[in-house]
Amino acid sequence: MPNNLVGNSLWYLVYNSDWLSKAVLITLFIMSVLCWTVFLCKFILQRLRMRDVRRVQEQLQAVRTLQDVNAVAASCAHTMPGRFLSQTLFVLNTLKEAQPDASRRNWDLMQYHIDQTTDKLLSLEESYLPVLSTSAAVATLLGLFGTVWGLIHAFISISERQSADITVVAPGIAAALLTTLAGLVVAIPALVMYNYLMNQVRKIELQIVNLSDKVSFIMQHELLG
Repeated sequence: MPNNLVGNSLWYLVYNSDWLSKAVLITLFIMSVLCWTVFLCKFILQRLRMRDVRRVQEQLQAVRTLQDVNAVAASCAHTMPGRFLSQTLFVLNTLKEAQPDASRRNWDLMQYHIDQTTDKLLSLEESYLPVLSTSAAVATLLGLFGTVWGLIHAFISISERQSADITVVAPGIAAALLTTLAGLVVAIPALVMYNYLMNQVRKIELQIVNLSDKVSFIMQHELLG
C-alpha cells in the first residue's frame, strides 16, 4: 500500500473502502463538480442579466414613443432585454400590418405575446437550477445509503472476527460514515446555491415585469390612442 495513503487517514479510509462505497463517493464528487459548475455559470449570467435589464430600464425612463423604444432596442440588441424589445416590436408591427383597424384585438394579442415572452425569459433563467435542488436532496440520501452499506459490512466483519474490539470496529464504521460526510459536503452547498440563485431569479423577474409594464404602456397608447 502506498505510504502517502497510509499517512493520510481520510485517504486511507477511501482506499480501503469496498467498491460500492467508492462508487458512491465518486458519484458524489461528480455531483459536486456539476453543482459548482452550474452555480458559477448561472451566477455570472445573472449578474450580466441584472446589469443589462437595469441599463435598459434607465434608458426607457425618457422614452415616450415607439421610435424611442426602437432606438433603445437597437442599442442593446445583443442583450436579453434588447431581444425582448425587438421581438415585441416585431410582433406589434406584424399585427398592425395584418389588421390595421382592429386596435382592441391587436392590443389583446400584443398583451398575450408580452406575457408569453416574459414567461419564456423567466423559464430560461430557471433552467439547470433543478440540478442543484435535486443534488441537495439526493446527495444526503446517497451518503446515507453508503453509510448503511458500510455499517452492514462492518458488523459482518465483527461477526467473522468474533471480536468487538475498537481497533476492529472503528475503521469499518469510520469508512461507512465517510459517505455521509461526503453527502453533506455536497448537499449543503447545493441547497445554499439553489436558494441564492432562486432569489436572484425573483429579482430578475421583478425587473422584467417592470420592463414589460413600461413597454406595454407605450404600446397600448400606440394601439388604442
